[in-house]
Amino acid sequence: MTLPADAHVHSEWSWDYGSDPSSAGSMRRICERATRIGLPGIVFTEHLDFEDSWWVHDGDLGEHAQKFVDDTGHVKLPPFDAAGYLDAIDRCRHAYPRLRILSGVEFGQPHHWDQQAASLLSSGAFDRINGSLHLLPFDGADRTEPTTLFHDRPAADVMWAYLEEIPRMVDGSDSFEVFTHIDYAVRSWPVDQAGPFDPRRFEEGFRGAMRAISASGRALEMNTKRLWSWIPEWWAEEGGRAVSFGSDAHGPDSLAAGFPEAVAMVEHFGFTPGARPEDFWTR
Repeated sequence: MTLPADAHVHSEWSWDYGSDPSSAGSMRRICERATRIGLPGIVFTEHLDFEDSWWVHDGDLGEHAQKFVDDTGHVKLPPFDAAGYLDAIDRCRHAYPRLRILSGVEFGQPHHWDQQAASLLSSGAFDRINGSLHLLPFDGADRTEPTTLFHDRPAADVMWAYLEEIPRMVDGSDSFEVFTHIDYAVRSWPVDQAGPFDPRRFEEGFRGAMRAISASGRALEMNTKRLWSWIPEWWAEEGGRAVSFGSDAHGPDSLAAGFPEAVAMVEHFGFTPGARPEDFWTR
């Protein structure tokens, strides 16, 4: 089986590098692992965030990111070092000439920050722009992660709020080409309070979000942190024409995790590969 490129990978140039226990190392170590496992390509999509009103409960970001939380509980992130990142990409391309290494960003909440990112994203320096929804409105002036919202609101309300925000993000931004991890809010679903997550409870919300993404002509990421067969199934049924593959790896060990299974799933629903490893699979 020929694997596609892993098009959602973080290195030390992302502020949350260190959230994965396997993350010790660097962009070079990730490239080394790619060559060992026969992965044909990587898209390094480092976090691009401009949030200025992100609030969290104590400990919600994890120990690795606590240094970014101020005394009021607000997250203050360092600016993205685009020049340093692109220089590291260039060095890895020279060191691993047989590995396709692409540049990119994971742009958080682009519908709120397109203007701030415009000059950077229009520079032509990035091969792939992923769009991610990580934060939702909270308490008027702030935004926060589903992880934090689950402390304060019924789980179903948080899930619906996440799904209803997706069409607003799609309609409010032209800067990204892939919508990532549509199941992001499920990662912190409070099983102890709400029981096991059942996607059928939120099927119309997921399908509505997928219709919005599909109508915009964008691709949907098959994020392999969790493998859900209903995602490519509903995506195809709602008119989705293209998918990308992303592990959301924050270290070498999780690079391309679950890719053989993800490939088998999307093939079952009629998606076929493009000419290059990083190309979208289409139907």
